[in-house]
Amino acid sequence: MTIRYLHTMVRVKDLDESKAFYELLGLRETRRWDNEQGRFTLVFMAPPGQEETPIELTYNWDGDEGLPSDSRHFGHLAYEVDDIYEMCRHLQDHGVTINRPPRDGRMAFVRSPDNISIELLQKGEPKAPAEPWASMENTGHW
Repeated sequence: MTIRYLHTMVRVKDLDESKAFYELLGLRETRRWDNEQGRFTLVFMAPPGQEETPIELTYNWDGDEGLPSDSRHFGHLAYEVDDIYEMCRHLQDHGVTINRPPRDGRMAFVRSPDNISIELLQKGEPKAPAEPWASMENTGHW
């Protein structure tokens, strides 16, 4: 018996806001399904060339009062990036809080608009510690 990873699903409160966040990370919409009867939309997003491992954004048309919750029970999503400093600067320039800065040149955490923890990992070897990241404190929790 074999097993193959298909996707990770997260519920979102504002589909447009959440989609824009994941686009900042470099993900692109690969497919969408609007279900009239169930009153929900599924949007699958993945990095270019990695369409086989998407994240599924589930949006309930009638809202979901439980969102955003702490979501720490979920854990986190992890993405490898070519330049962790460049990615964190890009996200910060677009109003995203860097909850755990990449002080070590290797790892950072941010949160989506729906409070999903996202881990960013430097591809290959860690970068040399650099400012402003090296002395930046954590913000909130990650």
